[in-house]
Amino acid sequence: MTTPVPVHHDSASGLPAGNGAGVRHGLVSRLSAEAFGSLFVVVAGLGVPLFSIPQSSPLPAALAAGLAVTAAMLAFGYVSGGHFNPAVTVGHAVAGRIRLGDAAAYIAAQLVGALLGALALFGILRTLPGIQDSRTAFDTVTAGFGEHSIIQAPMAAVLLLEVLGAAILVAVFLGTTARNNLNKPAAAIAVGLAFAVLLQLGLSVGNAPFNPARATASAVFSSSWSLEQLWLFWVAPVVGAAISGLVFRGFAAGEAPAATKADDADVDGTDAAEGRDDIDASDAVTPDAVTPGTPRTAAAEVPARRDEAQEFFDGKRG
Repeated sequence: MTTPVPVHHDSASGLPAGNGAGVRHGLVSRLSAEAFGSLFVVVAGLGVPLFSIPQSSPLPAALAAGLAVTAAMLAFGYVSGGHFNPAVTVGHAVAGRIRLGDAAAYIAAQLVGALLGALALFGILRTLPGIQDSRTAFDTVTAGFGEHSIIQAPMAAVLLLEVLGAAILVAVFLGTTARNNLNKPAAAIAVGLAFAVLLQLGLSVGNAPFNPARATASAVFSSSWSLEQLWLFWVAPVVGAAISGLVFRGFAAGEAPAATKADDADVDGTDAAEGRDDIDASDAVTPDAVTPGTPRTAAAEVPARRDEAQEFFDGKRG
């Protein structure tokens, strides 16, 4: 009788990892990747408009932020999944792609990274002789509504814009990383472009960032009014992310036949009908999970259903 041997795959290429190369990153590594990626996104997204003179167009800032998201996803996505945004993490949690405990840790890491990025920019501003008040300078890049909006947009307008923008951004993220999407390798580019396009609109209305971590980072170093309005830039994107997460949870629940979902549930101990698709291919075939006498070909059918690209961006490999 032949005992199946676990096969580990490289999350980026889908090929077997060689010479004991690790394919599963620990929580500390994943949180570090989320923190550093968030720092990069905030430094680019806030730094460009802060030091752009004159600040007549949101296009440079929107492009910088979108390109930063793409670069960060390509650089660190294989470790953590490349969220760098609490709204994206909430969408993954609602869609059943990440555990709630990990999602909470991700959001905390994103906040830490974003705050460190904003702190670095604030420190740079303090060294510039032409800047008399660093907090007033930060006001120009901080999300706001009413009199603090560039076009005096009321609270309802900014709230609806944040809900809509976050829902679209999370939908693009979840859609491009879906297991049956043939364009998964281009997910980082699609998300970065979507973010840049949405920011072109959001920055024109009220510096709407569609990212609660970025909104918090800029608000902490701005005038007192920014913290009073910060609640909107948490509630609205979380609502939008939850909407997209629920939609894609429904897609996941109806995309596979009952027999396949039952097999998936047996693999990771969860109910696949609940929409979970963060199953690790490296855990799919183990000596304990295969009934003695089962042919190797039958056992191999389980990992064959796993999508490495999906796990790459969902962070399960991280």
